[in-house]
Amino acid sequence: MKIIILTPMDIEEAKVLDALSRLPNLNHTYEVIVSGIGREGTAKTLLNLPAHDVCVLMGFAAIVGKEAALPIELGFGKPIEITNASLYGYEGGLFENGKPIITEKPKLNLPCLSSLTSDKFVRTTDLAEKTVVNMEDYTFKFLKKPQDFIVRIISDFLPHETEIDFFEEVKSIDFLEGVMAVDDYLERR
Repeated sequence: MKIIILTPMDIEEAKVLDALSRLPNLNHTYEVIVSGIGREGTAKTLLNLPAHDVCVLMGFAAIVGKEAALPIELGFGKPIEITNASLYGYEGGLFENGKPIITEKPKLNLPCLSSLTSDKFVRTTDLAEKTVVNMEDYTFKFLKKPQDFIVRIISDFLPHETEIDFFEEVKSIDFLEGVMAVDDYLERR
């Protein structure tokens, strides 16, 4: 099978490629494509993908809550599957809510969380704990094929208690566990 792993940023692409290089005996062909950050880049990329069997959106995720109060499986660098995505955009004071898109059956043996896609980065919020915030999931779920899915790697916790340098924070994150979850699922299909 040909698998495309779509990443919003170059740093995520590098982490996926590194993880793939450490997996011996891959039984599928993987191609990693950078879509760019945001709804528009995701949509344009999805509409122009080369032929493939499965597409996986994989990237960093901010999660609402304090790391110390969340279960260990929702800790820094841990992979999760997004099974519910909603849209919350704002521009010029206008607000819109997208009807949630829900996956009927999770594909991976990972924690399953809800995602809120915003067109601007959300720094502070009163969203429910364990909500994932990003700029791509809703668009991906709206345009994807039934076999496609989303894996996010937890990179930061909202609201930020102190100012962070995002790229410094995520340097130590390894995507191996997330890539292995994808590969294991594809072997069971």
